Amino acid sequence: MLLTAFSGTAPRLRLVVSGNKSKSTRNKSKPVVVQRSTPWGLIAGIGAVVLIAVVVFGGVALSTAPQRALQAYAPTAENPDPSTAIPGVTVVEYAGGQHVSPAEQVAYTNSPPFGGSHDAIWAACDGVVYDTAVRSENLVHSLEHGAVWITYDPERVSGPALDTLREKVDGENYMVMSPYPGLDQPISLQSWGHQLKLTDANDPRIDQFITALRINRNTHPEFGASCDEVGAANGFDRTAPPPFVPAPAPGTPGSQAEVADGSAVAPDPVPAPGS
Repeated sequence: MLLTAFSGTAPRLRLVVSGNKSKSTRNKSKPVVVQRSTPWGLIAGIGAVVLIAVVVFGGVALSTAPQRALQAYAPTAENPDPSTAIPGVTVVEYAGGQHVSPAEQVAYTNSPPFGGSHDAIWAACDGVVYDTAVRSENLVHSLEHGAVWITYDPERVSGPALDTLREKVDGENYMVMSPYPGLDQPISLQSWGHQLKLTDANDPRIDQFITALRINRNTHPEFGASCDEVGAANGFDRTAPPPFVPAPAPGTPGSQAEVADGSAVAPDPVPAPGS
């Protein structure tokens, strides 16, 4: 503000600057910048959720991948016997219903046998794991009903490998397992008319074989027949099964041929009530 002061002499000018700035001057002052803090907590939380989702869904994908791969070995109308695509599988045609008595032995040509004449009573095959070797003639009858029989050489398979095989059988209907002395390979799988011999309990072909042939209606003469125990009164007690005896050589007097003629065909016996 400019003020004029009068005195006795010439007028003097005195410039007085007010202590208050004008409105326009105040508006030209430097603006205040407000900085927003980075929400690290929120970012970390979102990242954790994403990571968990990746782990969960990734784990599910990895766990279901083997199951999806096994679907290629599930029997269908277009592919009734997928086991033929499994390397190492032996396939032999056998007629069903060829029965022998409990006192007779069959001169099997394969060891373990996987078809042909067999005892009139089947071995319990409802997910039972036998700790001792069992009579082959009873187990071959189990194969006729749709079971897969896993055998192993007790001298070469034990510990974790044995546990791996046991887990595939224990409690699973139409599955049975027992030691088999004298195997030429550590492990052998049998289904009616099919066999696969292996060296490793973790071989993926084991699950492929089971998927393809366990209760496969296209490969078993008596598909879906019982795997339940008939009981001691009817000839088979799982707690004391008839013991394994090596098969006699073909042509041995008193033995029965692996493949009998039609006169030996007979229906399965009906277990007594309450047995």
